[in-house]
Amino acid sequence: MSKIHNFSAGPCILPPQVIEGAADAVTELNGIGLSLIEISHRSKDFVAVMDEARQLVRELLNLPDRYEVLFLQGGASLGFLTTAYNFLSPDGKAAYVNTGTWAKSAVKEANFVGKAEVVASSETEGNKLIPEIPHVGSDYDYLHITSNNTIYGTQYKSFPKPDCNLICDMSSDIFSKEINVEDFALIYAGAQKNMGPAGTVLYIVDTEKLGKSNRPIPSYLDLQIHIKKESMFNTPPVFPVYASMLMLRWLKDLGGVKEIATLNRQKADLMYSEIDRNSLFVGHAEAAHRSDMNATFMLKDENLGAEFDEMWKAAGISGIKGHRSIGGYRASMYNALPIASVQALVDVMKELESKKS
Repeated sequence: MSKIHNFSAGPCILPPQVIEGAADAVTELNGIGLSLIEISHRSKDFVAVMDEARQLVRELLNLPDRYEVLFLQGGASLGFLTTAYNFLSPDGKAAYVNTGTWAKSAVKEANFVGKAEVVASSETEGNKLIPEIPHVGSDYDYLHITSNNTIYGTQYKSFPKPDCNLICDMSSDIFSKEINVEDFALIYAGAQKNMGPAGTVLYIVDTEKLGKSNRPIPSYLDLQIHIKKESMFNTPPVFPVYASMLMLRWLKDLGGVKEIATLNRQKADLMYSEIDRNSLFVGHAEAAHRSDMNATFMLKDENLGAEFDEMWKAAGISGIKGHRSIGGYRASMYNALPIASVQALVDVMKELESKKS
């Protein structure tokens, strides 16, 4: 594989051994003479894949028995609607925190089902921070948050404690740091940000909190149906599930979530130290709310953009252009990104400063 420093915001970087293992399985799975993508999802070989993937989630996040693990389709975007159908009662209301594009989309989709109220928002501050969240009482069915915001580069450092169910879209920081799963009624996460290739979405659901929305639910959106079918209600996305399983194996072999959290903190510290030190750059997110996954920053002088772009491309760096809604640059430092890649970007930033000083 070529030496490219992949800072893509999603689909994410994957370890070489995961890509190689997935490629081998596409050619032939487990020596059975057939490809992963041509066998029945009901075959013992793929059922074993699904079972292992779900079990690895349980181990890595230390899930209590009452939580179920699902690998479904539709990404977090379908999760917005699935959440509301399963947890928002017809006469109830749900509380949402708007911290950016995806959180705002979650509100929009929930309003197709029932009443979704934004109880806190960072929109007027340019989504540069996590807003102060008022206490959310039991008169709400749930509080929904988005743990990490890829576009603006903010991340929750601690989670609210509402008197209702807490639900979280963790698409871009799942498995990046230790969490207490028991704080949540539901966690969902698209694989493509930090867990595997696009095509599957992980659901971790407290079964004791499920089945109380008192509304008819379309079959594919009903999490109870998927639990009964063990993620096999319809043909699952076999390749993304297999690659996610390999990624979870890699994480376990590395030392688990505790170990990767330490490595992620080291990468983020290196990146933000240079953004703050370098006289040519400025960070987008407020320091106390910065994401360990997505560092957003700008050149103070946009006239240097063309030169900087040439330099980082020449250094084999890919995927750091900022989202079109805010511009600038975004270094996505997901689990599989080595610290050497962060150092390569820091070196280019230093070189540019040296040339201009």
